[in-house]
Amino acid sequence: MDIEKIYKEHNALLEGHFLLSSGNHTQYYLQSAKVLEYPQVGQKLALALANLIKQYNIEVECVCSPALGGILAGYELARALNVRFIFTERINKEMTLRRGFQVRKGEKVLICEDIITTGGSALESAQCILQQEAVVTAFAGLANRGFCEAILPNKQRQRNENEQDVITKDKQQVTCKLPLNLPLFALANFSFEIYPADSCPLCKSSVAYKPGSRN
Repeated sequence: MDIEKIYKEHNALLEGHFLLSSGNHTQYYLQSAKVLEYPQVGQKLALALANLIKQYNIEVECVCSPALGGILAGYELARALNVRFIFTERINKEMTLRRGFQVRKGEKVLICEDIITTGGSALESAQCILQQEAVVTAFAGLANRGFCEAILPNKQRQRNENEQDVITKDKQQVTCKLPLNLPLFALANFSFEIYPADSCPLCKSSVAYKPGSRN
């Protein structure tokens, strides 16, 4: 499955000058909402992701996603895995599990995003789950921006004990926030340069635009 082609066909691989939720800037942005507005495409991607997860015998009883971007991807993945789905959301900038959603002690939960960059939002969702004494078994995303190491289709995750999830781009150190002991599954890697706001070369000719859902 050519994920890049799918995003391009749906005008979801954007080029311009974008402000990320981290405060950094980038020239390219993956707008998964443009892909997931077609349920049949979302279903196809979720089935592929579910099949990848099943290959590794990961136990999943529930899928949890951070709102807003991860909801559609997580819902379709839960359907493909035949498990229930819940989501977390920010209240006063703090990720929270609300709307009556609960997880039971020891329940095995997978955290799903649409796009994994550093995994910050996914980690916040995981912390909500852990507070209720459930177990986070894995993380997943339709695509990974390459700062975290992911298990991809036909490519096993390989890590040595001394390896750290750190990539340096343009003298800026970007670190994966996801725990090293849990697998991250994704359908593809995308590698885009990102820049600190105070040294972004794109700012010389344009103003950064924020296309995502996080305020």
